[in-house]
Amino acid sequence: MEFETAIIFDNLDAILLGLKWTLIMVGGSLVLGIVLGLAACFAKLMAKGPLHWLAVGYIELYRTLPEMVNLFWIYYCLPLILGIRMSSVTVGLIAQTLLAGAFLAEIFRAGINAVPAGQIEAAYASGIPRIWIWRAIVLPQAVRIMMPAFITFLSDLFKVSGLLAAISVTELVYQATILSNVAWKHFEFFTVVGLLYFVIIAPLSLTAQHLERKQLQARR
Repeated sequence: MEFETAIIFDNLDAILLGLKWTLIMVGGSLVLGIVLGLAACFAKLMAKGPLHWLAVGYIELYRTLPEMVNLFWIYYCLPLILGIRMSSVTVGLIAQTLLAGAFLAEIFRAGINAVPAGQIEAAYASGIPRIWIWRAIVLPQAVRIMMPAFITFLSDLFKVSGLLAAISVTELVYQATILSNVAWKHFEFFTVVGLLYFVIIAPLSLTAQHLERKQLQARR
């Protein structure tokens, strides 16, 4: 079996277009997911009230719902409920944002809860304003604690983005599928796409592992 590099270079623009849309979908849903995740995180930290239970329900739903079911429900069912038509890109962003928000909410909550309560209590006892306690004590430590999990989730978000090919979003997997079906060169195109995912995700995984090791060493 020969690997035909020529056909890859002949279709390089299409592959790069897929990479561009993969980065757009992941980047857009990550930014929106951070906003949604922070809102859900603080709502859940309230420990009571309607916002708390709304956040709990949302987080548990999207942490247990299969990604493909989430994607297809939004693609096929949500337009019927709202009475509007949505593009594949819009559906993909909504689906990935809801997924990201749920997982990031738990990552943020775990990071905040991991900050030693004694430090916060001592700051309150010293009369330090709440906003400065969060800016100087809680958030710096929480961000450092949550970074390995955050980066690991980012890796997972890149993997999940491949499912958007099912609704015809022009990302890497979709482009590989179209090109390989036209040229009948599945081996070449999916190998290149796999390598592109590896180049993106491997450094993220290594970074997360490095940060985890540093945190373990700091605790000893």
